Amino acid sequence: MASANYQRKGNVHVPADFTGLQPQTAEAREGFYGRIVGLAQLIMRFQGLRIYIDGAEKIPASGGALLAFNHTGYFDFILGGIPAHVSSRRLVRYMSKKEIFDTPVVGAMMRKMGHLPVDREKGSSALDIAVAELQKGSLVGIFPEATISRSFEIKEIKSGAVRIANAANVPLIPVTIWGSQRLWTKDLPKNLGRSHTPILIKVGDEITVTGDTDADNATLHTTMSAQLDEVRTAYEELFGPFASGEPWLPESLGGSAPTPERAELLTREERELRAAKKARTRAKRIRKIDIRADRKAMDVLMSRGWIARLKARMEAFGQERRER
Repeated sequence: MASANYQRKGNVHVPADFTGLQPQTAEAREGFYGRIVGLAQLIMRFQGLRIYIDGAEKIPASGGALLAFNHTGYFDFILGGIPAHVSSRRLVRYMSKKEIFDTPVVGAMMRKMGHLPVDREKGSSALDIAVAELQKGSLVGIFPEATISRSFEIKEIKSGAVRIANAANVPLIPVTIWGSQRLWTKDLPKNLGRSHTPILIKVGDEITVTGDTDADNATLHTTMSAQLDEVRTAYEELFGPFASGEPWLPESLGGSAPTPERAELLTREERELRAAKKARTRAKRIRKIDIRADRKAMDVLMSRGWIARLKARMEAFGQERRER
């Protein structure tokens, strides 16, 4: 991979022998999603990103397939769709947390592009939605780690990917992205200007799922970890060497990123803070509802004269006591 000669194809670089596949689906003609892709290409061109892709031809030109991505940065959603689009102009429908869909503008855009909301409290329904989309012939993208890996290693993965691939009977294809964390990730400053950052994306071979969830999930984790090691080695050979202590490099490669154990602790603390904030917001909302209900009840009582009658009775009672 590292020794391959690359040719430029649009905004990206692909191996010299890459020819691409003929588009075979209507996805290539989707107007709204297509315009978003065009906008993303303009942004990446402005940033001067040097994007190298290997194995794009392994993504089928038609039919359903589940793409399993590693997750190191917020640009993964943009970068992960590039191989399919370069190969056969296909579009990836990402499984994303439902909170994104609840925001007015972004949520509407996500639905328009056909992305899939995931309610983490209702896991089975999210899986059913993904299975149905795959059986329609779509490409679906999933991040088995669920959240960004602060250590930039493959952390514990959820079993949803292998369960979905097995239920939908579609290929499960690992895709590794490296360099995204240099643009925008957790706990580090954003680097969204004209950085000329190199990005390396590798599409791996299809993983055969057997229906044994635990075994399949272990295979996926092993494959994703091995592929990440391969991509990081190629990245160093193509674009390095890099100084030790870089914050975007994992501790295992001499970087200053948190160890997997420290990263897990930070993620747990973040989750607890988010839950506490959500609880405070919910309590505040309930208090507002209670106040509105109390005011409404008071308005009803006053409109019917009950308050006035009660006040008159209290005054009469007080007068009687004084006269005694």
